[in-house]
Parts: sequence; structure tokens; C-alpha cells
Amino acid sequence: MKVSTRNECKGDFKRVEEITREAFWNLYVPGCDEHYLTHILRDHPDFISDLDFVAAYEDKVIGNIMYTKSYIIDESDNRINTITFGPVCVLPEYQKQGVGSALIQHSKKIASENGYQAIIVEGHPHNYCRHGFKSSKDYRISNSEGKYPYSLLVLELKKGMLRDKNWKYYSSDVYDIDKKAADEFDKKFDPKKKEYKYTQEEFSIASRAYII
Repeated sequence: MKVSTRNECKGDFKRVEEITREAFWNLYVPGCDEHYLTHILRDHPDFISDLDFVAAYEDKVIGNIMYTKSYIIDESDNRINTITFGPVCVLPEYQKQGVGSALIQHSKKIASENGYQAIIVEGHPHNYCRHGFKSSKDYRISNSEGKYPYSLLVLELKKGMLRDKNWKYYSSDVYDIDKKAADEFDKKFDPKKKEYKYTQEEFSIASRAYII
């Protein structure tokens, strides 16, 4: 399956929000709020528009990846700016065909060319280790509480820059979703049934797991 990647444009906004909703609906919780995150992210100061890409197949947008600014601080209060992607999504009927990988690989290349030093994400290792991500504990990068979440993953774009120090990771506050606002935003879309799926239990377990 051959897909093309390009920067998102204003004409893609609604389509991307619809794709995001379809991709995440009932995946981690009944319903989802990732499409609302996509909507508010574009106007947030941490949003990196140069790393906002869509994937297209036969001139139809079928996937998207977005990045925000993040940072890490060591024990001496030295700060390094990093970047974080999410949401990254693909329409369900095109999943497991390399579309998400194409978005990640393309954005990694552009991020490296633009001088970014590391990408830090929160996600399932199964999805991201294939792209070179490793556990944050391998780089001694904890969350703000000093813990090492199972889901916190790191990719060095500048090799060796994270060695020999202890770090704490801080993501953008755009990810602190207002649930009521997200529910109101969802009313703008066609109704969909909220229901339980086993993937929600997997997410619940993984999101509460830590490496010691």
C-alpha cells in the first residue's frame, strides 16, 4: 500500500478530526476525546505545525500525526527541549498496512533535520519499539513524580545526549483534557455508541504499570 505524506492544511481539519474519532472510539475508554484534543491542539502554543502531517491514499486523507513541545530537566535543573507526538491515528480500515509507520518515520526524519534532539511519547511499547523507541528507564528519564511508567518511551535523535544524568519528563498541558468540553465537542459529530472493549482493560493495566 503506497501512501503519501504532507503537512496538514486547514482544509484537512475536519477530516482529521473525523479520522481521529474513528480510530480511537472505544479503544481506551468508552467513546474517546482524542478528536477534541486534535481540535484544540492546533491553537495551543506547544503545537509544532511543521511536524503536523497527514497520510493520503489515492488522494484521500486516511491518517495523521501531531507533535507538541515537551522537555526534560536533570538534577541540576538543566533543561533540554524535547518533542512528543500524539495523537497519531489511521482510519480502522487502513490500519496494520504501514500507514502509521510511514507517518512516524517521515516525521522522525523531519524532526531530526530540524535539529530536535529526542522524541518522548506515552504509548504501548509494542507499537513504538519497532521504530527505535526504548523504555525511559534506559535513559534514566522518569515522570514528574520520579517514577518510570511502562508506557513512557524515548527515542534519541542526537545519540548520546541523554547519557549519564537523571531526568524528569514534562509534557504539554494540552493533554490535560477538559472532559465536559470534549463531550460537548463530540455532539458536533454523528452519534456513536459508547461501549466496552477488551482493549480498554489492556490500556488500564498498561497505564498503571511502572518499571522498578
